[in-house]
Amino acid sequence: MGEVMKVGMLGIVGVLFALLFKGEKQEYSHYIGFGAAVLIFYYVVQSLFSLMGRFEILQGYMTGNENYLGTLLKIVGITYICEFSAGICKDAGFSSIAGQIEVLGKLSVMVAGLPILLAVIEQIQGFL
Repeated sequence: MGEVMKVGMLGIVGVLFALLFKGEKQEYSHYIGFGAAVLIFYYVVQSLFSLMGRFEILQGYMTGNENYLGTLLKIVGITYICEFSAGICKDAGFSSIAGQIEVLGKLSVMVAGLPILLAVIEQIQGFL
């Protein structure tokens, strides 16, 4: 929770400084925004390494079903990539392309999750 607060405050302060310089020195505004983005990306990478360590621990507990964790990570990756790409397209004014990326992301998540759904259905049928 503390990291989220730090990143949130860093983003807000970066935007406020960028807005402060936007009127007079627009190039400084871009540099400040880029610097804030690099710092936020650093926190994201640190969190990602921590998350991967925890997933390795979790995978140690899962014997025989390692595919499920890999599928979960793939689905989360698809979601983040599509959300990031669609956000960039929307910011650039191409909302129709952003909508298509979002649809592709939803379909990709559904296709990636089908093996897990089939395994759950097979388990349920095994109990009946």
